[in-house]
Amino acid sequence: MKTARNTRFFEGFQDGIPIGLGYLSVSFTFGMMAVTAGMPVWAAIAISMTNLTSAGQFAGLSMITASAGYLEMALAQLIINLRYALMSISLSQRLEKWVKTPDRMGISFGITDEVFAVASTKEYKVDGRYMGGLMLAPYFGWTLGTVLGAVAGELLPPSVQSALGIAIYGMFLAIVVPPAKKSLPVFVVLLLAVTLSCLFRFVPALTGVSEGFVIIICAGLAALCGAILFPEKEGEQ
Repeated sequence: MKTARNTRFFEGFQDGIPIGLGYLSVSFTFGMMAVTAGMPVWAAIAISMTNLTSAGQFAGLSMITASAGYLEMALAQLIINLRYALMSISLSQRLEKWVKTPDRMGISFGITDEVFAVASTKEYKVDGRYMGGLMLAPYFGWTLGTVLGAVAGELLPPSVQSALGIAIYGMFLAIVVPPAKKSLPVFVVLLLAVTLSCLFRFVPALTGVSEGFVIIICAGLAALCGAILFPEKEGEQ
């Protein structure tokens, strides 16, 4: 029995290694940007160790540097990370019945888009051992990348830091362009979000809105328009 449980753990760990390697480059950029923005190295590392959300952390960093309020920060994070709650609910249906509530709470901490996708494709129901192994490599990859990026931000000259900072824009393009090319609803929602963001950036009457509320308004309105324009038919997955 113990051998079978260990096998599940190592199977999960092997499945998580590619995710962890992918997280290295993204979190490296976060660590470097955080230190460049004036955040102490230990603070950047602490954020990555207690959070596991790339979009949420980058948005949070921009709001911290803009001296956003707590309510604004909380609402923005709620909108950005709401999908993780939905993923956790869905994944809870694929967990073995004997997985207890404390274990489920620990699993929910490590749910990301990639972890959810891998766990959901398993032909069998997963348990705490498998999920623990699956989340371990991404967690350490995210934390290690932040450490390396934060240290690099302290040591590298400003010109190199500026060049590496472009990586974050490339990352987001790599995330949104492929699904937008394949799906009309995704493309329309993306276009709406970009249009709204440009309005808040260039229209004089709207430039006074703080960055946090801009994120909330753009994400909320674009998602609402997408739901109205492209409603999911009953029975669709």
